[in-house]
Formats: sequence, structure tokens, C-alpha cells
Amino acid sequence: MSETSLSYVSKQVLIPTEREKLFDQYKDLIETDHTLNRTLVSFQANKKEPFYRWFKYKEGFSKKLINYFIEKYHPSKGHILDPFAGSGATLFAAREKGWQSTGIELLPIGVFNVQARLAAEKVSLEEFKNEVSSFWNSFYKTSTTDSFIQHISITRGAFPEENEKNLNRYLICCKNIKNNSIRVLMEFAAFSVLEEISYTRKDGQYLRWDSRANRSNGNAEFNKGEIFDFILIVKEKIEEIIEDLSPNQNFDLFAPEETNIVMTDPKILKGSSLEILPNMSSNTFDFVMTSPPYCNRYDYTRTYALELIFLHNNDDDVKKLRQAMLTCTVENREKLNYLENLYKKLNRASDLDFINSIYFSHPAMSEINDVLSKLNELGKLNNSNIPRMVKNYFYEMVFVIFELHRLLKKDGIVVMVNDNVRYGGEEIPVDLILSDFAKIIGFKIKKIWTLPTGKGNSSQQMGTHGRSELRKCVYIWEK
Repeated sequence: MSETSLSYVSKQVLIPTEREKLFDQYKDLIETDHTLNRTLVSFQANKKEPFYRWFKYKEGFSKKLINYFIEKYHPSKGHILDPFAGSGATLFAAREKGWQSTGIELLPIGVFNVQARLAAEKVSLEEFKNEVSSFWNSFYKTSTTDSFIQHISITRGAFPEENEKNLNRYLICCKNIKNNSIRVLMEFAAFSVLEEISYTRKDGQYLRWDSRANRSNGNAEFNKGEIFDFILIVKEKIEEIIEDLSPNQNFDLFAPEETNIVMTDPKILKGSSLEILPNMSSNTFDFVMTSPPYCNRYDYTRTYALELIFLHNNDDDVKKLRQAMLTCTVENREKLNYLENLYKKLNRASDLDFINSIYFSHPAMSEINDVLSKLNELGKLNNSNIPRMVKNYFYEMVFVIFELHRLLKKDGIVVMVNDNVRYGGEEIPVDLILSDFAKIIGFKIKKIWTLPTGKGNSSQQMGTHGRSELRKCVYIWEK
């Protein structure tokens, strides 16, 4: 390719005309909400909250954020849905206000969090304390070489030998606990400390390995600091759970916000939203509060690999989970044929045609796909599968948005937390494109709230493209 043609292509890449038009269309609805901050719109505000501090699910948002938007947009009780439920924060926060709550979650990690929360509500504190006491008596008498933890390729060697031995011994002893709720809580205590007792640290797209693990693909310069003794740290975790379950005059972990509220157990559906949502009844929900996976290459099946093997997932299970997730990694394969077959099987070919027409005729979406394809040809992307990932992420999100509109009652509200992304220096305005999809489907776009502080370039892009903030947003759509 000649220098002239390269210049021409680069010039075309850098003129995002359709995105500019989209911004002009929605700019009056984009507004900064100074109440919002990164702490509120993330796990950070939950760090000291009882129960939420037991297991640090860093991808969730805070209970305070959920309460804020429910009170702002739908203070009357109803039925709430979170199609990407994670650890169940939306479900439990809404339930405390007297709402019915339903969640969908694909990853066993989130489902186990919900199960542990429900188990904690059912246990007698005194029975739990007594069981803990007798548990350690039997633990120290137990000598076994049985292996409860079955490693997969990306976790092998994750624990120091003594920690893995004691973890296996602990989990085998848990199987002898007759009270199911107590057993779940004891297992959850061990589940919650896996990172602390390992050579690994969760780091965005993968597990980062301490050099002490002696893995050939580890970073020789990385030292995560103290690797905690399993017995000591799991005892601390159990004491933390007991502390949170202990009632006092100022605090009751599971009490509703008001004395006259009757709380019902949240319903958690295990599986993919892409498959479950189309099978749910129309006009069921009053409110949706959710944060889908971002279009940012974050692979939950890798970062939570230790937790997945703890929950008995083997290599094949993990690979299947990765492919079933909403596309957000470069390893996800296209789901177009899968979705076509699903909708035809449900006799919803007309819905499929409508969804396809939205995606394939959308000017800004076509522009982004073209831009990323050109950047790929020029070698400007650090992974050649990024264009495919972005294309499929937005394609699948049209299906999700369509189903949310169908499932909501009239005047129902969607509150969606998501971030914009950038690849090869090109901003992808996730907020504008998803909101435009929603508008075409039939939603009224009430507001695109932005956080006062946006998201900066990744360190890889900073040197090439400079420091430039991306919008971190909360979308508000009304049916």
C-alpha cells in the first residue's frame, strides 16, 4: 500500500462522522450526576458492608447505588429484574424494600454467592457457633490425602502445598456437616479466601502469577506480597461471618428497611440471559437494574478460575462457560447461528428479523465495524479478534435490549451501568449506540448520566494516543 493510500485510510479512520451525528442526537440527554462516583458505581462502597465484605465480587455495583436509582425512578414496590445478576446485589437490595426480585446469572460464582446469602439467613447463630467449634476439633484429627480441588490447566500450582493440603482437608470435613445451610456457609468461608492463599491475583483479563509459583508464563518481577496461611485466614473469615450475623441494637443484617415490609426470597435463574430472557413472559417486570459485561476483553472465567474449580468446574465446563457468556472477550465465537436457531424454535422469526434489521442497518455500528476492520488491516490493534468481539458484543446486546422492552410493563424503567471503550485509539460510544438501539426498539431515553470522572486510556494506549477520558455512564430508559 502506498504512502498516499495509507494516509487516505488513516484519515478516513479518524473521521467518525456517524458517531458525531449520534452524539449530536443525544448530547442534550448526557449529563453529569455529581452524586455518582467510582466508589458508588463499583464494589468499593460494599467493602465494609456486612455480607458483601465476605466475598469481594469486584465487578458488582454497590447497594447504595441500587437504592439511589430505585428511589429516584421507581419508589413504589414492584418486580425487579437483573439479567446479569452477579453476586445478587440488586436482588437483595430491592428485596429489602419489599420488591419481588429475579436474577439471571451464568457464572456459578454469582449463583453460589446468592445461595450463601440465603443460607446465612436460615442458620441459627448458636448452632453455627457450636458447629464451628466441633468442626475444628474434627479437622485437626483428620488426616487425608484425598483431593477435593481438581485443577484445570490455568490453575495448576496456584496454591502453596500446605495451603492446598489444608484446603482439601477443610472441604472434606465440610461434607460431614449435616445442616445444609451451615455447610454452605463454611464452604463459602473457604471460597472467599482463595485468592489470599494462592500465588495469584485477579488482574483484568487474566490471573497474574507471583514469581514464587515457578510457572514458566509467570512474571518474574511480580510479587503479590503476603500469601496467607489457609487455616488462619479462613478462621478470620468465619469470625467475620459470625460478627455480621450477631444482632445488636443498631444493626440486623437481614432486616428490611421498614418494619411492615414482607421479604420474599429472590429467584435466581442459572444460565445465559440470551437464552433465558426469550423464554420469559411479557409484561412481567416493573424495573430492570443491571450492569452487563463491558466490551473490554475482561474474561471472568480466567480471573475467577480458582473459584470455578472450587465449584467443581473442569476444563470443558470453563470453556463452555466462556463461550456462553455475552461476548466480551476475544475468544468468544459468533452466536449468530445460535440465536437464529433459538428464535426460530420459539416461532419468533419476525422478532429475529426486526432485531437483525436494527443491527445491520445501524450507521454508527457499521462505521465502528469498518473502522476496526481497517485498523486491523493496518496492524493497529493488539489482537486481531477485537473487531469480531466488538461486532458480536453489540449484536447480542440488541437481543438483550429487545427482550427487556418486551418483559417490562408499560412505564417500566431500565437502569444500566456500562463504560465506553477504546481500541486502537478509536472511541466506541457504547452509551450512545445501546441507547439508540433502545430508542429504535421503543424505549424513551430519559437520561445518560455520566460520572464526574471518566475512564482514562489503558497504559498500552497512553503512549500512542495520549491521555483521554472515556465516559462512564448509567443509562435510564423508559418503556
